[in-house]
Amino acid sequence: MAVKKILAIETSGDLCSVALSLDQNKFDERNILLKHIHSEKLIPMIEELLKSNNIEAKDLDCLSVSIGPGSFTGLRIGLTAAKGIAFASNIPIVPVPTFDALSFEISEYIPENEMFCIINNANIEECYFAKYQKSHNGVNKLVESCILLKAELDEKIDNCKLLFGNLKALPEIRNISSPRAISLAKWTYLFGEDLLTYDYDYLEPKYLKNFKVRNQK
Repeated sequence: MAVKKILAIETSGDLCSVALSLDQNKFDERNILLKHIHSEKLIPMIEELLKSNNIEAKDLDCLSVSIGPGSFTGLRIGLTAAKGIAFASNIPIVPVPTFDALSFEISEYIPENEMFCIINNANIEECYFAKYQKSHNGVNKLVESCILLKAELDEKIDNCKLLFGNLKALPEIRNISSPRAISLAKWTYLFGEDLLTYDYDYLEPKYLKNFKVRNQK
């Protein structure tokens, strides 16, 4: 892939993460794991990251941003920041499927042919779900990211032993629920070329479920 300088933004969950990839093996990254700090910390983190590497936004080849599923507010903040930087600097965006980037990160630490599920809480009755298998040349997607009733989880998990996410109702789950920004950058470097777009006005987070506004009585 021709793209080398990638600014990646991950805000789909509690982790606020930004990374600058200068090539496939050289990168710089900033991470803050705190709830409700994305709107306050994201832009200063990006500015500091670029400044410390003596790079201006216009010198980037593209931005990659986590597109969902995930937190409604977090995804909006990340995508809005990416659109603003991309528009001002006339550079393209790669919308990265959040669970695909996370599966890519997880696959670096598990044996070949191992199946694993990513399961994040969505609401009282539903969760976000995807299923993958590590292969010799990457990750195979067995079940596309979807919204799933928690009552259907056992059937979907089947005989899969490795579970990752933030669904606390599953005692065996490992608390890894969102990727680091550097994983987005690496995913973009390897797989993102076909997703490059300058039509970012039309980009929207992939929530997988409808946002409901509840009226107070």
